[in-house]
Amino acid sequence: MCMENLSDNTLIKQFVGGDAAAFEVLLTRYRRKVYTYIYLSVKHKDVADDIFQETFIKVIRSLKNGKYAESGKFAPWVVRIAHNLIIDYFRKLRQNNECSNDNTDGLSITGDDLSDLNAEERAVRLQIRKDVRQLLDFLPPEQREIVLMRYYMNLSFKEISEQLNININTALGRMRYAIINMRKMVEESKKMLVA
Repeated sequence: MCMENLSDNTLIKQFVGGDAAAFEVLLTRYRRKVYTYIYLSVKHKDVADDIFQETFIKVIRSLKNGKYAESGKFAPWVVRIAHNLIIDYFRKLRQNNECSNDNTDGLSITGDDLSDLNAEERAVRLQIRKDVRQLLDFLPPEQREIVLMRYYMNLSFKEISEQLNININTALGRMRYAIINMRKMVEESKKMLVA
């Protein structure tokens, strides 16, 4: 059987048993989701790279030390580790009175391939993604977090509620308010353009 078809728990057992290739499969499986979440949170490539690497170092140590409870929820567990490291990063920034507000282009909101589009369509799609990403910066943190997890990481509301340790209705409500707030921002910007 091909390793890519094995479950997360089987791959974890194989890795803990000494098969490094099993961890490579896990890393490949979740690399994009975890990195996207980190990058969209910190908005700086070098910082995202560091946190991503630190996340998987912690994952490896935790697996080797038997700290992962076999619950079938490997991806949310990894994202939670990344989330905690992001919080630590911002705490350190606050302590040092530093402020990082780089406006580098974010990763795409969806995984769709832009290569099938002509140049004009691609430019429009990229501009929309950039505009949406900028709108997210104006949302309250708890709403922004839900949007990032839902649309950039493709987590279900059940997974989001488990990750954030909140009720699923709270997650749904925050998403609803985030969408309402983003629509208001778009309407206000349209009014400003007309005036």
